[in-house]
Amino acid sequence: MTDLSQLKFYATHPHACSYLPEERATTLFLDPQQPIDIETYSQLSELGFRRSGDHLYRPHCKQCSACIPARIPVEAFTPSSAQKRILKRNRDLQIEQLMPELTDEIYALYERYIRARHADGDMFPPSKEQFASFLAKDWNFCRFYAFRDQSRLLAVAVTDQLSNGLSAVYTFFDPDETRRSLGRYAILWQIEETRRQGLEAVYLGYWIKNCRKMSYKTEYRPLEMLVNQRWIRLT
Repeated sequence: MTDLSQLKFYATHPHACSYLPEERATTLFLDPQQPIDIETYSQLSELGFRRSGDHLYRPHCKQCSACIPARIPVEAFTPSSAQKRILKRNRDLQIEQLMPELTDEIYALYERYIRARHADGDMFPPSKEQFASFLAKDWNFCRFYAFRDQSRLLAVAVTDQLSNGLSAVYTFFDPDETRRSLGRYAILWQIEETRRQGLEAVYLGYWIKNCRKMSYKTEYRPLEMLVNQRWIRLT
């Protein structure tokens, strides 16, 4: 087990918040010179840290506590009727595990997704350089799970393997396949995969009450949220 007290962390200056435009955010980063292994990453995930590219980070805002870490305890999870329908609609898909890589096929899907779903966000316009720095990292704990309808790529779930679960880093998918609800299906599949591996939880990143794009996370019950350094279960 890593002695977390020996790790160095750095806080940014206040900057514009990506989720709440009226707020200023401060972010706490693990020292980028610190080697990241699965055990250290897992311990920090328990404390609400998240990975983006090369960095492990956590919100560290003095005036705001809106970003709440969320995870799904997989053994207690039971899909709702709507989620069962999503699982049924996608049972024809094949899932392939890949190491992180920027390929023409994967990038073309990512570009279509960002242009269709996030043209108003800070990830627009997409570029290969952005994709590589954000997702295509050569970490031994990172996987791309490719969801295919026969040979056609429909979705990619970027997932980090932790010692105590899976971290759902990012999912992008064919924006025309709305009936399949591919984003929700990717989470449901990761829940099943976490359970298959005998692990505890799927880490979903941060939930923010007043951010519409985060509202889907409360569809998965029970959901655990990190409040005052304790994981509280919502049923």
